[in-house]
Amino acid sequence: MRAGPSQEEIRRQNLGALLRHVHVHGAMSRAELTTALGLNRSTIGALTADLASAGLVSEATPKQRGRAGRPSLVVRPESARVHAWAFSIEVDRLQAARVGLGGVVLDRRELGRPRGLVAAETAPLLAGALREMQPAVPPGTNCVGAGIAVCGMVRRDDGLVRLSPHTGWVNEPIGATLAAELGTETPVVVANVADVCAFAEHARGAAAGRDNVIYLYGDVGVGAGIIAGGRRLTGHGGYGGEVGHMVVNRNGSRCECGSRGCWETEVGEYALLHAAGRPAASGREAVLAVIDAADRGDARAQAAVRQVGDWLGFGVGNLVNIFNPEMVIFGGTMRDLYLAAAAQVRSRLNSVGLSACLEHVRLRTPQLGRDAALVGAAELAFERLLADPLEA
Repeated sequence: MRAGPSQEEIRRQNLGALLRHVHVHGAMSRAELTTALGLNRSTIGALTADLASAGLVSEATPKQRGRAGRPSLVVRPESARVHAWAFSIEVDRLQAARVGLGGVVLDRRELGRPRGLVAAETAPLLAGALREMQPAVPPGTNCVGAGIAVCGMVRRDDGLVRLSPHTGWVNEPIGATLAAELGTETPVVVANVADVCAFAEHARGAAAGRDNVIYLYGDVGVGAGIIAGGRRLTGHGGYGGEVGHMVVNRNGSRCECGSRGCWETEVGEYALLHAAGRPAASGREAVLAVIDAADRGDARAQAAVRQVGDWLGFGVGNLVNIFNPEMVIFGGTMRDLYLAAAAQVRSRLNSVGLSACLEHVRLRTPQLGRDAALVGAAELAFERLLADPLEA
């Protein structure tokens, strides 16, 4: 028989649980933590003292006291002293940020991404953005690691980008390349952008408190981050969620993946621009230009928005039938398309979705907005710290 956990193991688990709670929920009193974690007051006091000694949290008397008696100390994550570096590699842009414990974006940079850049050319740009932010980092702070969100299929074991059709990447070791460029042993974790956005929105955004969620991330391609039963659903190798390559129209256009009629050929940026008679381009501005033209009465733009919205609802209906989520979140440029064609999306969803699956599903946009990818990438880096605060 396996021996039960030791007192030290229990203590470390409780430290991680407490730190995770204030990391996700923000400042909380000791009394609130006692209730939330189901531990007694003396245990909470000892745990917060350990975390404060490690520089991970701080404790202070609340500014406002609502009742007589000794106030319960408020525990806050040390956002300014503990941070992670977060990066997002998208089809047309790169983002970098310093994100403090508690999910606070402390500093950020954004730059355009020329087409055709491989990992060895992208890593210096990301490292340069980090170095621009470095002088503003206060002395005595701790960096727990770095996370990268990338549009593509990412191998879970080592972060290798196996395939990113719209960026031209095949077997690109971006995590290892960036670590080498930075000249540091700081861990660099890599994951799919839709997956990390789902992670972030589930932890602290629109899907907080929901255990079954689909986050759709759209630009030229389409991917999904899936939360099932409160857990990220990434598949055996980490390649789950490639819903953009769900074949919906066997007579449709050729996809970058080599197949024909994939969902992203009907709902991606190129599909909208083609239907509206616009030059092939990518990026939010091109999508917004079509939506703006539709709002101003351009008949072809209006037809394009309706057409793509109809296919969007069709695909979402299939996903709702398969996963039975409580919420579907539309991120990336898909957010703008959904807002422009919400009625069309809901109409098609209602026509293909099973009534039992439609009863409780809600359609939403990201609460974290365009920060979702950066906050999610930082969450990847924070995971090691939250699992074992003192060891990390």
